[in-house]
Amino acid sequence: MREQWAREAAAQAAEDETATVGALSTGVVVPVERPSVPQQSSAATSADVGVDPAPAVPRADAALGRAMRDSVQRAAAASAPLRRALQGPRRPQATRRTAMRSLVTFAVVPGLFLTAALPAYALGVDGGMDFASSSSRAASTAGAQSVKITSFSPEVTISSDGFTAVSSEEIQRLTLEAERLAAEQAAADAAAEAASARVRAGANTTPGVRQEGDDYPWPWELTDDQGGGLSPLGYYYRECVDFVAWRLNRDAGATGSFKWVWSNLTPGGGSAYNWANAWNDHGWTTSYEPITGAVAWFTGNHVAYVQSVPGDGTVVLEEYNWGNDHSYHRRTVPIGDVDLFLYPPP
Repeated sequence: MREQWAREAAAQAAEDETATVGALSTGVVVPVERPSVPQQSSAATSADVGVDPAPAVPRADAALGRAMRDSVQRAAAASAPLRRALQGPRRPQATRRTAMRSLVTFAVVPGLFLTAALPAYALGVDGGMDFASSSSRAASTAGAQSVKITSFSPEVTISSDGFTAVSSEEIQRLTLEAERLAAEQAAADAAAEAASARVRAGANTTPGVRQEGDDYPWPWELTDDQGGGLSPLGYYYRECVDFVAWRLNRDAGATGSFKWVWSNLTPGGGSAYNWANAWNDHGWTTSYEPITGAVAWFTGNHVAYVQSVPGDGTVVLEEYNWGNDHSYHRRTVPIGDVDLFLYPPP
């Protein structure tokens, strides 16, 4: 009887194991019920077996318990791989699939945009032929690769004109000088026009009519332009040089027999240009400061007689032929307008 119970328990355990495996595979847990042991009265047991039934129940229970434990252990061992396959790898595999999806997305999507953004000139002119494979690109690439950059000449010649920078002070001085010359020219033009008007009106040309202060002894003689000759002083009549030579003789008291004539005053020439050089050759005094009786010398080929020095920065001049009218004039000018003063000869 005990062997029969053991066999039934083993069979029941096998069925339970099969049910457990099926439940694990389908996710449904089927409760396993412990097989019931037939209850018999002790009298029947003892009568059938013929032994004392008291110790048989514990031995049957022990065998049944061992069979059930072995069945559970075998079921657990058999279901372990399936359980690990169903539960263990799920999350890592899902993670790998997620990473793979992200990689594919990042690789494919930019490629789609780049393909859509290809410029029109990426296609060749010959029906969409790739420019990279065209013969023209191969030729241009070969030509570009053969270009060699040669070094330029290491010596660079820098030429500059020989100009000298002019300071602002020099520019200002030159500007003032130009303005002064322009003013002098304007005054000379005005004086010449006035003298011409006087000549046309007959002033200073009619004998017996003289301006106040004019003591020149030959005011009516013909000029060089009119065909006249030289005065007793060796200069042409009514020129500036003849009038100044007369005044030098007058101041020296030589009005009857002249002391200063062309031959000993300016032997280098009768033009006013030569007077400053003549004074230097004689060793006579020259200065930028005027004195009464000196000769006012101008670089414009003109000389005048210093009548007085008022002391206010001006000088009063007497002269002939200022403005080319061959007449007597008296005017006051700034001292600086005179280029040089030739002091009276000793």
